[in-house]
Amino acid sequence: MSTKLDFFNGALLICGERFLASLTEAQETRRLLDHVWDVENGVRNCLERGQWYFAMRTIQIDYDSGVTPDYGYSRAFAKPTDWVITSALCTDEYFRNPQTRYVDEAGYWYSDVDTLYVRYVSDDAGYGLDFSKWPGQFRDVVEAHLARKIIHKIKNSEEERERVFKIYDKALREAKNNSLMAEPTKFMPTGSWVRARSRYPSRRDGGNTTGNLTG
Repeated sequence: MSTKLDFFNGALLICGERFLASLTEAQETRRLLDHVWDVENGVRNCLERGQWYFAMRTIQIDYDSGVTPDYGYSRAFAKPTDWVITSALCTDEYFRNPQTRYVDEAGYWYSDVDTLYVRYVSDDAGYGLDFSKWPGQFRDVVEAHLARKIIHKIKNSEEERERVFKIYDKALREAKNNSLMAEPTKFMPTGSWVRARSRYPSRRDGGNTTGNLTG
């Protein structure tokens, strides 16, 4: 499994700088990389850039009875502490019925239902921060992100800076495309008219009666 030192050295390779022997080495490049990683939350910044399948988490969340909205929607749902970005927010466990009537504000989702089912990118140690789950292309994104954040401090050449930014843009584009392809095939949700005519309108096996494919 890759380590923090591996990512730092990957970034330095992109920048054309010498590798670090350890994470305590007294080098300016190490201090810069530490700042991007720790102070600027470098990995979380990368997780915010896409719908990464390896970092995806699904939860059922009930409304917070201790929070009473002053107006508008009647229910408040506290976002999980490991939430990064939302992928889907629905009213059923199979994610066939998107909840469109809600607002996202100040660490809460506000709506009028009692329970939400949420799929989101997580920075939990068992999800987005588990290096062993990172595909190679996401590792490339992290290394290129680190490189582009420090390149202006260690190189005076505008050409070098542009080169590093292009490497990052390419890595991000390829990683996002790969993440999309890794997702399972999805079915279009069954419409209300079809459900009304179905012999089994309460079917709960996650299947679909329309046969329409997306993704």
